[in-house]
Amino acid sequence: MTDDHEAIIPVWTLGTGDTPVPDLAGAELMTAERLTELRSVLAGLAAEPIATLEVHPLPDKLDRSRGIPLDAASPLAQHLSQLITQSAQSSSAAAKATASGEGLYRMVVPAKVAAQFGQGIVRPMAAKGAAGGILSPLVNSKGSIVAGTTFMPVSKAAAAGAVGGAGATAGVVAAGSAALTVAAPLVLMAVAVGVSANADRKRQQAVENITELLEQLHDDKLNSERSELDGCRDAIDKATTVLLDQGKPGVSLGLDSAVHAISKALEEARRRLGKWQSALDKLPDGKAVGIATLTKSFPGIDDDGGTFRAHLELAALAIALKQRVIVLQAVEHAQSDPDNLFRNFARTLKNDQHRLDALESGIAGVLQRLSALELARPSGLRPVFTTGEVDRLMRTAHRIHQLSNGVVLNNRTTDVAIEIARDKDGSVNVFPALAA
Repeated sequence: MTDDHEAIIPVWTLGTGDTPVPDLAGAELMTAERLTELRSVLAGLAAEPIATLEVHPLPDKLDRSRGIPLDAASPLAQHLSQLITQSAQSSSAAAKATASGEGLYRMVVPAKVAAQFGQGIVRPMAAKGAAGGILSPLVNSKGSIVAGTTFMPVSKAAAAGAVGGAGATAGVVAAGSAALTVAAPLVLMAVAVGVSANADRKRQQAVENITELLEQLHDDKLNSERSELDGCRDAIDKATTVLLDQGKPGVSLGLDSAVHAISKALEEARRRLGKWQSALDKLPDGKAVGIATLTKSFPGIDDDGGTFRAHLELAALAIALKQRVIVLQAVEHAQSDPDNLFRNFARTLKNDQHRLDALESGIAGVLQRLSALELARPSGLRPVFTTGEVDRLMRTAHRIHQLSNGVVLNNRTTDVAIEIARDKDGSVNVFPALAA
């Protein structure tokens, strides 16, 4: 999607607490570059986490299946509606942009704030069929985002839902400060649903990959592992619906069996990771490795779909499911302490995410080391090798070198974008959080 080059996009600066910051935005129109700079500066100056929220026209074609739908009565939809209603009373730009009742809202959380969630919880996700593409309604075929548009800061007279629940409101910060609307629940719920949608997208991809691999392997044990993990989805989906749609804390306690199955799968993944790392450590430095030696520790690595690749996808599935559970638990803890809403959420999320980051980084390191290996030619007394032996060596080398594709070793945190499609009836659809 691309906006009209003459379009003026309203942008709110949302705070998660009442904190004074210099009025750097003013009332002047801004470019996208200027908005990015402003966001970074405010993140550095504000004592409480801040975010920005833009509203764009709703695209004609939008793949809603990627997101999580919430009805108009959900806390997130109510907070957003309240922001729209109160902003329209004091800002002509906001009133015009939100008059139809529908739109695509884009919340961007600065990297400094996103770092509080854990480094690995949000990463770019490649779109199928588009090299380097990112799953985002605001990205066109060339990868540009809202090119040519200008942004109008919404008046500081606006107010949004504040700490305390869907019906609570709060004004802005003191006069002379930035147009900072206190909207902790809005930011919290947008981040929570966006991160949950992101994790569920990863789960879907892992299940698709595992299913394809297991159809070739016919391995009952791996099939059982996959089924037990994917069977956790129902409990997690129900908890997500109740907690995020109805806003009732405490439901994550009903996830005991699902959490137990996920924890078992994660421990299995850590055990396998340890074996892989040990096997790589035993290989001679700087020497070529025979295919037979490699397949002892990494069975099926020389095939299109082997046991090793199935183990990788099972680990990815367990991690994705655990990330959704972490989000649910973090929201529950945050809602139990309304006076410390966002910081409580971020602290819980970061603490639990740390071990997952270590597991993901360890697996990424193994794939990186494998992709750098040099394969030895077949051993034997014959001076000439058969065509089959040469073909196998070349195929295996190609597959191993491809293992590092998409591996992210640098967990440098970037800005996080959450996009929310709002319909005329007030219901919303929240898309997977992306590295902006």
